[in-house]
Amino acid sequence: MDTVATVNRDKLVADARVVLDDVEALLKQAAAASGQQAQELRERAADALARARMKLQDAQVAVSENAKAAARVTDDWVHAHPWGAIGAAAGVGFLVGLLVARH
Repeated sequence: MDTVATVNRDKLVADARVVLDDVEALLKQAAAASGQQAQELRERAADALARARMKLQDAQVAVSENAKAAARVTDDWVHAHPWGAIGAAAGVGFLVGLLVARH
């Protein structure tokens, strides 16, 4: 599942970069153009930005769902293994204490 999420995230980032590169190119062309051509280029740039915004919203939803799923799994594990959770928390606290004491 982590591999699928990573692939989806990487694809989303790549898609967003492509859209932003397209918008940048359109804006450069619009700066050099005039009249109707400039208006068309601005409209295309606005459409590309809207697509990028939608893709980023999709990414936000996916990240939120993954975080909620991870929280549920963690909560279930802690309820199933309370002493293990206490031991893990104590171990992490001990390591953080060692690191803080060194600095």
